[in-house]
Amino acid sequence: MPKYLDITVELVGKDGNAFNILGICRRAMKRAHLPESEIEAFTQEATSSNYDHLLATCCEWFNVE
Repeated sequence: MPKYLDITVELVGKDGNAFNILGICRRAMKRAHLPESEIEAFTQEATSSNYDHLLATCCEWFNVE
């Protein structure tokens, strides 16, 4: 179950570039008015390893479509 069930990010059919995915997620967090500290925590976790880890982190934090 995602950490933020009320935040949905649409990744299917989008540019799969890691920076693009990160940007989509960060913008969704800003639209949800999450504190900058939470956005930075997500960014640190998502970028702490490889591409597969980035995708797994997105799925752990948000509804991914």
